[in-house]
Amino acid sequence: MRTFKLVRSSLILLLAPLALLVTAQAQNTAPAPTRQVQAPPTIAAPSEDRSPARVAGQRELACAGYITYVPPSNPIEIVGGEQEQEQYVYSQGDVIYINQGSQHGIHVGQEFSVIRPRGMFRSTFSRKHGFLGNYVQEVGQVHVTEVREQTSVAVVTTSCEVMLLGDVLIGVEQRVSPLQRAEVPFERFRDPNGKPQGRIVLARDLQEMVTRGQIVYIDLGWEDSVKPGDYLTIFRPSGTGGVTRFREEEVTATGNNGFGSERYHGGPFSNQAQRNQYPNTEPYGPMITTAKVKRHRPPVPRKVVGEMVILGVQERTATAIITRVAQEVHTGDYVEIQ
Repeated sequence: MRTFKLVRSSLILLLAPLALLVTAQAQNTAPAPTRQVQAPPTIAAPSEDRSPARVAGQRELACAGYITYVPPSNPIEIVGGEQEQEQYVYSQGDVIYINQGSQHGIHVGQEFSVIRPRGMFRSTFSRKHGFLGNYVQEVGQVHVTEVREQTSVAVVTTSCEVMLLGDVLIGVEQRVSPLQRAEVPFERFRDPNGKPQGRIVLARDLQEMVTRGQIVYIDLGWEDSVKPGDYLTIFRPSGTGGVTRFREEEVTATGNNGFGSERYHGGPFSNQAQRNQYPNTEPYGPMITTAKVKRHRPPVPRKVVGEMVILGVQERTATAIITRVAQEVHTGDYVEIQ
């Protein structure tokens, strides 16, 4: 009996590895479980907005300013604010009080533009005589939220500059920015076309040099048949303008001395000597100078420095935004309707 148990134990020990090997082979040959492959998420293509771009944003339209001959009559004014015990300037989000209410036709939801008339304006650049109008600074917009009998409450919705008590409210002018036109070649030496010409008489915020996207004022208006959306060429007559001035003088030594010793000099000539206007004569004749050449030359092309488009028009002036520049643009530059 004992011998039988020993034999049985030996058989079990011998067959165990074989059983493990068979099980492993069975697992290797068994079909792999099906794997669920998820399709990648579908990403919607962004919709293409093919509407033409505008030359000016809402802030530029609301804060452009203008020069007008018609000052506001019976003005509505800012006379207080909710936090006036702690502040005297107001900006976007602040609550202000105005000096008119339901007795004057003010109603909830009404929109006003806040302006600050600066005074009558004339320019030494303009060919027009007298004042061009009253320069009006636009400082923001407000929305009426509550109306009393003689006063109203409004919240500042747009700030171009801080608002002060005494600033004037007028109805909001609905302005629409002109569309950007298709790019056309920039003609640096475009000839005059015979259309009305004017000058940049002022830039917003007292800037003297301006570039693309900035607001300027010109002395062309309704009386010159200018309208919003008109494109104008900004140019400068040849030889004029510029930020700095320099003296057009040529400092040269005369042709009779200074180019050698008393004994060995070869003659009264040098590459640094004066330019002789008549080389077939003596070397001491009249000089050629830059100023003489400019006085006697034929007409040369004017210099085109940029383009602008009209945003708003008044009686004698217009407000414009610069759209392209080739170099610096400054007050006093000339403009011509394209």
